Amino acid sequence: MKARVCVRQSYYSVPASYAGRRVAVRLGADTVTAYDGGTVIASHVRSLHKGTEDLVLDHYLEVLTRKPGALAGATALANARARGLFTDAHQDFWDAARRHLGDKDGTKALIGVLLLHRTLPTFALQAAMREAITSGRFDADRLAVTARTHVAANTEPAPPITLPANAIPGATRPAPSLAGYDQLLTGELA
Repeated sequence: MKARVCVRQSYYSVPASYAGRRVAVRLGADTVTAYDGGTVIASHVRSLHKGTEDLVLDHYLEVLTRKPGALAGATALANARARGLFTDAHQDFWDAARRHLGDKDGTKALIGVLLLHRTLPTFALQAAMREAITSGRFDADRLAVTARTHVAANTEPAPPITLPANAIPGATRPAPSLAGYDQLLTGELA
């Protein structure tokens, strides 16, 4: 299963659930976008060279949860490393998880973290991965809770709302008048 589309002799990944299915592709000057009906399912920077592969690791995560042994040699992982999306923090987490849980379960723990990137910011996940390495707890659900605490800690409180003086209860101000609008309705302009 390749889960990719070929456009002008270059290959671009789509989510694994679309493997073997026909999808519409729009070729732009700078982008290649794949659609299922009217929904964008993948978008890539257009390749300038024939025979290249632009594979996004996120597109294959559901398959890798069932076949974790395929991650180590995956071309999509190599592409993610080359782009700086698979960081040293990810590698350190993966190494520690495999030492504690074994290759299969350690890789599954990493895949769980990679799935969390869909909903949580990278800074929070990296902090949570560091804490997981220290504590020796590699469960993705626990890591998600830890990452959410980092997100909450980094959000600034909303500034206090200041109301104008005349908006304070008990303050007096004149009642609104629609007299100007009434003149527009009757055609009587001053």
